Amino acid sequence: MKKTLLIPALLLLAASAAAQTKNPVSSALRDILPGRQKNTIAAVEAMPADKFNYKPTADQMTFGHLVAHMVEANYVLCGAVAATALKVEEVKDTDAKDKLVAALKASFDFCAAALSKMEDSKLGETTEIFGTQASRASVGIRLASSWADHYAEAAMYLRLNGVLPPTAKK
Repeated sequence: MKKTLLIPALLLLAASAAAQTKNPVSSALRDILPGRQKNTIAAVEAMPADKFNYKPTADQMTFGHLVAHMVEANYVLCGAVAATALKVEEVKDTDAKDKLVAALKASFDFCAAALSKMEDSKLGETTEIFGTQASRASVGIRLASSWADHYAEAAMYLRLNGVLPPTAKK
């Protein structure tokens, strides 16, 4: 009988903790960011400079293009979800590795700054993203998804070049 009482008690405790968090969605994005930032930057740094023009098939983007895409996505999505605008220098997929890595780091720093100001009370607001209107909540979900997707793509490119991705290392 005690076990059946324990489960509702745990649920109440969890609900109480969630209620105490003023901005649970914004806080979740802020909590996810450091790990995604660390692993994604480490993956890009692990790719040899001479492999930034590598693409697995003719129809896929080069690794350098993937990095430039990550940079742009971070600025666009983090700016939109947190209602923060910033004009940045565009990078090209043909830029040198050091420039692309620096731009990626700067884009994650922008995300950290933008998300630090984010509040859940604004998640219902709409914003323009990729030519259409979307709620800031939708943009936040896309942001978290893009971080996971971009790291997975980078990890695949690394493995295809005989490099172990950061999260696969012991």
